[in-house]
Amino acid sequence: MSEVKEEYKNVAIFGQGYVGLPLSLSFALRGCNVYGVDVVEKLVNEINNGITYHTEKFEDKGIREILNDELKNKRYRATLDFNEAMDVCNNIIVTVGIPIKNGEYELNDLLDCCRKIGKKLKKGDLIVIRSTVIPGTTEEIILPALEEESHMKAGKDFFLAYSSERIAEGKAFEEFAYMPTVVAGINSESAKRAKELLSVVCKTEIITASCIKVVETSKVFENVQRDVNIAMVQEFARFCEAIGIDTFEVVNVANTHKRVKLLTPGPGVGGYCIPNAYYYIEPKAKEVGVSLDILKLCRHKNEMLPETIVDMLDGQAKSAGKELKNMKVGILGIAMKDYSNDDRISPPIEIAKVLKNRCLKVEAYDPVVPSKYDFKVNSLKQAVSDKDAVMILAKQKEFDDLNIDDLIKNLKPGTIILDTRNLFSKYVSKFKKNNIIYKSL
Repeated sequence: MSEVKEEYKNVAIFGQGYVGLPLSLSFALRGCNVYGVDVVEKLVNEINNGITYHTEKFEDKGIREILNDELKNKRYRATLDFNEAMDVCNNIIVTVGIPIKNGEYELNDLLDCCRKIGKKLKKGDLIVIRSTVIPGTTEEIILPALEEESHMKAGKDFFLAYSSERIAEGKAFEEFAYMPTVVAGINSESAKRAKELLSVVCKTEIITASCIKVVETSKVFENVQRDVNIAMVQEFARFCEAIGIDTFEVVNVANTHKRVKLLTPGPGVGGYCIPNAYYYIEPKAKEVGVSLDILKLCRHKNEMLPETIVDMLDGQAKSAGKELKNMKVGILGIAMKDYSNDDRISPPIEIAKVLKNRCLKVEAYDPVVPSKYDFKVNSLKQAVSDKDAVMILAKQKEFDDLNIDDLIKNLKPGTIILDTRNLFSKYVSKFKKNNIIYKSL
C-alpha cells in the first residue's frame, strides 16, 4: 500500500449505499481515515455493527469482512453527524442519488446534502460530486448553493469537481480501482486536486475532461445507450420467438462478428442507473429544444417489459389449456439483476405485482435480497411446489448449484417454466421427459 499524501488522508463520503459504502471502504483500504455519512439511522447502526447486505468482493474478501476489518482498524466509521465529518475532513465526496418518481427527478436529497456541506465548509476543502445528475447540475445548482451557504468563492476558497460513477454492482471495488475514471473541475486547481484524491483509489487512467458538463453528460449517455440496446434486443427476442428460433443462439452467433456486441434478453431493466438515465437527460433536452424521440421510445418499451413477460406466460398458459387468472405462480429471483441483492426498480418485483393483479397466488424466493414482501417466501421448495408455472427472473448462486432432479421432484406434471435467464436450457429434454413445459426467452 503506497503512502497517501497528508492532504488526502481524511475523507468524508456522503451517502452509504451501493456506491458510497464500497467507495468509503476503498479509501479506507488504502490507509485513509474515512467518515461514511448517511441520514438513515438504521443503516448507520448496522454498518457500525459490521452488517451489510451488499454482495461485493475484492481480492477474495467479501465486503462484510472488509467492513469489519476497517472498523477494527478504525480507518472507517459510519456516522449520522455531518458536523463531525466536516470538522475532521477536508475532502468531501457526495454519492447521494437523484430519485425519479413518475418520470420527474427529485433533487431535494442531493441539494439538501450540499447545503449542509456548504454550511460547514472550511477554506481549502475539496468537494467531488459523484452522483449521476442532470447535465449542468454541478455548476448551475450545486455550486451556487455551496457558495451561498459557505459565504466563500468556489475555485478560490474551496474547490469543486465532478467525477462520474461508472461501477457495476458486484464489481464495485475492482472497478473503482481499475475502471478509467473521468473528472473535471470548475477550474484547473479543482480538477488537479480531485484527480489526486481519486488516484488514492483509482490505479488506472484518470482522464481530465474539458469541463464538468462533458463528464455529467457522458455518464448519462453511458447509461442511456444500454437502455436503448436492451430495448433493441427485446424486439430481436420477440422476432426470434415468432419465427421459432433460439434468441440466445442467434445473439451468440451474431457476437462472433468482431464489431457486434449484442446484449442478451432478460425480464427487464432494473437498478438505480439505467431506468433513470433518460429522465436525467430529458429536462436539459427540453430546455435546449432537442428531441429525444428514439430514447423516449426505448424507455417506454423497457418500462412495459414486465407486462410483456406476463403476457408471454399467459400465452404459454393458453397453449397448455390453462387460464392465467386461475394459476399459482412461483418466482425464482427478485433482484434487479443476476447475483445482486439490490431490488431497487427491479423488473422481477414489477412482474410479481402484475401477476398478483392477474393470478390467485404468487410466491417468490430470492436467497440474498433482504427486503420483505407479502409474496416472498423463505425457501426454493416453497416457491416451486404445487405451482402451475415457475418463472426464473434473476440468477443467484443457489440456483446455479441446484440439482435439477431435486427441482423436478418438487414440480407437479404440467408445470410451465418460463426461464428469462436461460438458466435451465440445457435440461430441456429432461423437462420434457417429466412432462414439464419449458420456455426460454
